[in-house]
Amino acid sequence: MSNGGAEGGTGSPGGVQSVDRALSILELLARSGEAGVTELADALGVHKSTAFRLMATLEGHGLVEQTEERGKYRLGVGLLRLAGATTARLDVVQEARPVCRKLAADTGETVNVAVLADRAALYLDQVAGSSALQPHNWVGQHIPLHATSNGKVLLAGLDAERLDDLLGSLPAYTDMTITRKGQLRKELARVREQGYAVAVDELEVGLTAVAAPVRNAHGDVLATMSVSGPTFRLGPERVQEVVVLLRAAAAEVSHRLGWGQR
Repeated sequence: MSNGGAEGGTGSPGGVQSVDRALSILELLARSGEAGVTELADALGVHKSTAFRLMATLEGHGLVEQTEERGKYRLGVGLLRLAGATTARLDVVQEARPVCRKLAADTGETVNVAVLADRAALYLDQVAGSSALQPHNWVGQHIPLHATSNGKVLLAGLDAERLDDLLGSLPAYTDMTITRKGQLRKELARVREQGYAVAVDELEVGLTAVAAPVRNAHGDVLATMSVSGPTFRLGPERVQEVVVLLRAAAAEVSHRLGWGQR
């Protein structure tokens, strides 16, 4: 499969410097607990007005907040939101790893775990089965949503408004890639109804993958688990056999994360 990630930049050397200073402020507050603008400016070696602008930006994003003592700042609750997102991903990997190993052993194919990140599927973990010869390592890579089984499951788990926001252009990777939004919406409806997605030669000719949702305690699609391998091994009959194992594995991880528990 080809890497569907996108490159990005900070815009200017000054922007990089501002990001570096902002991160330094967060580190300083983490160590000291709280500090004033003058203290932070001295620690950074910048003018007080520069430090104030940085603090205003961080405060606007909830990453720092003012204490009762005027002019003092501490870390804000916005950091908890960011940390919570990271913790949720770590929990998925931790709970899914033994299940993925068993699924890879049972199917002989490569098993991946992915989450929605921006407008792509971010691969968090991968376990190769016995039949997977030198599989490509997708961990940390972003993969197109509309051309993959993981992506289809992630899209199918979104509400209509969020789905509309994410459905931009649908580039073709092969002749089998879904490139029309109407067709994709029908495919997503089928995914929701049957509880899994299949992608045959849609991202790369010769590659077949099936994916199922991993849900959190609220029943939301938190991540996906997939089994992928060469199309010549994963024909229609074999796919149906794998789907049974995959859905059971994804359900087990979901239960480990609190889904269906009272």
